[in-house]
Parts: sequence; C-alpha cells; structure tokens
Amino acid sequence: MLCLSRQNTAVIAHDASHTALIRRGGYIVAEAKAPRLILIATGSEVGLALAAQKALATEGIEARVVSMPCTQLFDAQSAEYREAVLSPELPKLAIEAGVTGGWWKYVHGGQTPGAVIGIDTFGESAPAGVLMKHFGFTVENVVAKAKALV
Repeated sequence: MLCLSRQNTAVIAHDASHTALIRRGGYIVAEAKAPRLILIATGSEVGLALAAQKALATEGIEARVVSMPCTQLFDAQSAEYREAVLSPELPKLAIEAGVTGGWWKYVHGGQTPGAVIGIDTFGESAPAGVLMKHFGFTVENVVAKAKALV
C-alpha cells in the first residue's frame, strides 16, 4: 500500500505492539502522567498533536495524544476500551485537516468541553504552509484551543 500526503509529515516511531493498537481504530500514542486533556488526531495531524503536547508541557499542561486512524474500528471496541482511550472526564480537542462533522461525537462525550480544529469550507488554494496557518493547523493554535478547554 502507498500512503501519500500533500505535505511533509513527522515520522512517528512505533514497534510491533502498535500494529495491534492500530487495528483497534484508535489508541494512545503518547500518554501523560496526569493528563488534563486529550488531543485526538489522525494521519498527518498526529505529528502536530505531538508537537502541541510538548508545547503544552512547557506551560505545565499535560496532554494525552490519541491517534484515531479508523473511527469505525474504534466504535466497534468495548465501552471500557473506548473510555480508557478517551476518558470521559477529560476535555478533548480533535485535529483533522478535513471536515469536522464526524469528530464532534468524540469530543463531546461526558460532561467536559470539547472542540475540533478542521476544515468545513471548500475552494482555498495556496501553498500548504499558508493553508495550514490559515485553517489553524499550527502548534500555536492547537495550544491556544487546548488551553481554552482546561
């Protein structure tokens, strides 16, 4: 299989144990000792979520990063597994360089606030870096949105 992206992406090291987690559709890719929120991302946005996690840590805000490559597989998991990954008591921020519609059900679970950074418009044309900044796919914007949730 060839997986292609329109932009450069971060390389995320993983081992054989990740294969089983990927088959669950969503998993914790980077845990925090005492997370105050969860960053959910998929594909090329996982690198952005990891960079935001590091930036948040410098401000004393710990975040869990969840990779969600397949929502259908994740939805098929047990409630216990889904809650272990997306703890209902933590606010959530999904990062998706695409339509936000499918992500709201993951960020609004429980009694915590949630938000989605995504693209719900069509027709923008510019170099990738310009578009990413325009749509808020920057560490600074993710950090700002995350801080507003905690």
